[in-house]
Amino acid sequence: MAIAAAITAISALAAAALLTELVRATAAGGVVDVPNERSSHGVPTPRGGGLAIVLVTTAGVVTLWLRGAVRIDLLWALVGGGLAVALVGFVDDRRSLSAATRLTVHFAAALWALVWLGGLPALRVGGHLVSFGWLGYVLGAFGVVWAINLFNFMDGIDGIAASEAIFVALAGALLNLPLAANPGVGSAALVFAAACGGFLLWNWPPARIFLGDVGSGYLGYMIVVLAMAATRDNPVALWVWLILGGGFFVDATVTLVRRTLRNERVHEAHRSHGYQWLARRWRSHRKVTLALGAVNLFWLLPCAVLAVTRPGYAGAAVIMALAPLAVLAAALGSGRKEDKAGE
Repeated sequence: MAIAAAITAISALAAAALLTELVRATAAGGVVDVPNERSSHGVPTPRGGGLAIVLVTTAGVVTLWLRGAVRIDLLWALVGGGLAVALVGFVDDRRSLSAATRLTVHFAAALWALVWLGGLPALRVGGHLVSFGWLGYVLGAFGVVWAINLFNFMDGIDGIAASEAIFVALAGALLNLPLAANPGVGSAALVFAAACGGFLLWNWPPARIFLGDVGSGYLGYMIVVLAMAATRDNPVALWVWLILGGGFFVDATVTLVRRTLRNERVHEAHRSHGYQWLARRWRSHRKVTLALGAVNLFWLLPCAVLAVTRPGYAGAAVIMALAPLAVLAAALGSGRKEDKAGE
C-alpha cells in the first residue's frame, strides 16, 4: 500500500502541475483577479488554479480506493463533500454567491462527511476519552465549516495557503504512523499534499495563478476531514492536526473575534489578518510565507510530536503551541481596524 500511495502521489504532483498550467494558460475560463484597494497583488492574475488540486486529488483518492488503500467511508467523505465545496467555490469565482448560499453548501458538506465518518470521534482529554454523541454532529459541522472558510480567509498572499496545506497534510501523514491510525488517511493525505505541490509550482511568489474559492475552501475541507478520520483510530489525532494548522487557525480566529467585537461584517473582504499586515510591512509575500514555514517546522511540528509521544498531555500541548501564536498574532495586528487606505 505504501508503494501504491507513493506512485499515486508522484503522479498527482505531475498531473497537478500540468493541469494548473492549462488552467493558467486559458485564464481559468476568463476569470482574472484584477487588483483593487483590498488586494495584496499588483497585476491582473488568473484565479481558479485550485481546480487542478480538486480534480487530481479526487482522481488520486479514487485510485487509492481501487487499490484497496482507502476505505469506502473515507472515500465518500472526502470526495462527496469535497466536490460540493469545490463546486460552490467554482461558481462563486465566476459570479458572486451570497454568504447564505455558500454556508448552506458548506454545512451540507460537513454533515455529509460526519455521517460517513460516524460523527465526531471521541477525543482524549488527559486520561479520559470524551464522546460527543449527537452533539458531535453539531460541533463537528461548525468545525468543518470554520476550516473551509478559514482557508478562504487566509488565502491572501502568494503561496501561503498551498504551502500550509502541504505542511499540514505531509506532517499529518508522517505522524499518522506512530499514531497507528488507519493507513488510508496517510495515503490520502500524501496524495493531497502532492497535488497541492503541483499547484504551488505556479503559485509560489510571485504567483502566476491563484487558488480561487474553488481551491481555498477545498483545502480546508480536506484537512479537517482527514483529521477527523485519523481521530477515529486514535483519539489524540485531532489535537495533533490542530497543532499542525495552528498558524492559520490562530490568525484567522483572532482576526474574526476582533472584527466581530467591532460589529464589522466579517464576511466582507479585508486586509486585516496578521500575515497581511506583515506582508505590507516587509513588502514581500515570499518572506511571510517562508516565515510561516519556519514557525511550522521549528515550533508547531515539535509540539505535535510531543502530543503524539505523550498522548495524555496532548490537550496541554495544544495550549502550549497556540498560546504564543495568539500573542504574536495580536502583536502583528490580526483584526486591527484598517484606515481608509487599508494600511
